[in-house]
Amino acid sequence: MLKQPEAPDTAERSSTASAAAGEIALLADRANHVGATEDFVLVATGKDGSRFYSGPLGQTHQLLIVKNITREGPGMLEQIVNEAGISTDIIDLHAGDAFPNPLGYKAVVVLGGPDSANDTTPKMAKELEQIRAALDADIPYLGICLGMQTLIKAAGGQVLKAPQKEVGFLGPDGVQSTIELTDAGKKDPLLAGLGDSLTVFHLHGETVTLTDNMGLLGTGKFCQNQIVKVAGNAYGIQSHFELTEDMLGEWARNDPDLLPIGEEALLASYREIKQAYTNIGQTLLRNFLKIAGLL
Repeated sequence: MLKQPEAPDTAERSSTASAAAGEIALLADRANHVGATEDFVLVATGKDGSRFYSGPLGQTHQLLIVKNITREGPGMLEQIVNEAGISTDIIDLHAGDAFPNPLGYKAVVVLGGPDSANDTTPKMAKELEQIRAALDADIPYLGICLGMQTLIKAAGGQVLKAPQKEVGFLGPDGVQSTIELTDAGKKDPLLAGLGDSLTVFHLHGETVTLTDNMGLLGTGKFCQNQIVKVAGNAYGIQSHFELTEDMLGEWARNDPDLLPIGEEALLASYREIKQAYTNIGQTLLRNFLKIAGLL
């Protein structure tokens, strides 16, 4: 639902029009980049200065998915949004795409990658800036792995080296990796319909520390902070629950942390838990899309 703008005076209208023109140009650049043919139009300006746009064909873009590396795509999420007919932009930062202004979307998903949220590269600086913009505008956000770490960093938390790297389906102790829901997690709509313990896949060497206003929804054995809620509808999950079998095979053949495990072993582990893993991923992803008002 759009915020109701206050009626500005003449000077404010002039200032707003000038600022809006620049922002519309920025969004139009993004629209041209992803193949859209119509410009964005400013439809409302909130009291707090936030702006809302209609996109191509007069409709607000529904979902933005941001890839940090080409091979780490949306997996199961792409299947769900395609089946539901949700209009989606998939941006690949690794291929040189720009992270668009999130104000043109109803929800944002940021995926994993080999970067660190602590990197001082222009890419990471822009990524953190756009995530802060999404948070400031209360746009529903879901971050997976690196996307969780960038969320925490953008919201004032810290990203640091994990006490132990977590790689694959098995933890450092050789036992299947799981996330245990906290009391808050058991009540949160993101995790509705799931059990108290979630079977997951890990691929990370960093972890996060939280600020006092962040909520912890799920914990792990080796890295404590696994599922986090920031503000009203912004979530981060350290593990991967979006994998398909084909996607895992590609990762196994290309990711340097997975190469020592081997494709055959990884796919065998996946097939053993495929039904439970897929049910968890599909349920969680659908829950987020419901929170965002897209399902």
